[in-house]
Amino acid sequence: MIHSMTGYGKSVLQLPTKKITLEIKSLNSKSLDLNTRMHSIYREKELAIRKLLAKKLERGKVDFSIYVETTAEDTSTQINAPVVKQYINQLKNVVKGNEIDFLKMAVRFPDALNTVREEIDEKEWKQIEVEIENAITRLNQHRLNEGKVLESDFKTRISNIDDILNGVIKIDPERVKAVRERLLKGVEELKEKYDENRFEQELVYYIEKFDITEEKVRLKNHLNYFLECLNSKDSNGKKLGFISQEIGREINTIGSKSNYAPMQQLVVQMKDELEKIKEQLLNVL
Repeated sequence: MIHSMTGYGKSVLQLPTKKITLEIKSLNSKSLDLNTRMHSIYREKELAIRKLLAKKLERGKVDFSIYVETTAEDTSTQINAPVVKQYINQLKNVVKGNEIDFLKMAVRFPDALNTVREEIDEKEWKQIEVEIENAITRLNQHRLNEGKVLESDFKTRISNIDDILNGVIKIDPERVKAVRERLLKGVEELKEKYDENRFEQELVYYIEKFDITEEKVRLKNHLNYFLECLNSKDSNGKKLGFISQEIGREINTIGSKSNYAPMQQLVVQMKDELEKIKEQLLNVL
């Protein structure tokens, strides 16, 4: 079962004095590109969070955020009253004014406010860890749902390529006949005498160079292998990408050997389906 790298997970923890919201967003990336944004109090836990996300999410451009909203009269910032009073007295010696105006100016000066560093409450952090796991679970479920849509599209595209390949196989005898007739006509137009036996030998050799039997067999095998990997338990976008490259190689070889317009048209159709697969594979975990 494949997973998309695109996903979103959110979890909210309501505590007596604050609300903590955890969000995880994920987009496609060749490797794990992890960005975190959180309140300074939780910075000491950032390494542990990164390890957890790397283990659970594997790949993708991941944005992890912890938002804290105070819901009660609980703040770590306090007014430094002695400093503020000193500023006000100094302002009175400089200009005339009322106490309110002086206070508004004084609280903007350096050291007017004291921020007391908060320590993490380990009991609270245990609750946050649970919600982080919940957010990851929801993101992975989102990824799985997106993966099901991609899987359905891949199966359709692979089926289309297989149908077109059957069309190639069907017209291959016509192609060989058309190539033979074209070469024979070209020789006859020269109006020169030639050894028919030698010509036939050369013709067989020439047509064998354009034989696509091996390419048809290998392409069939690659298509089947792609479907097998889709149905495996693990999601492996890189492996599917390698298989799609092999599919493209066989299609290109058939195109270069075809030397027959109707077959080349079918090759173009197979390439079009494969390009759509490759575009979608960029988003597979």
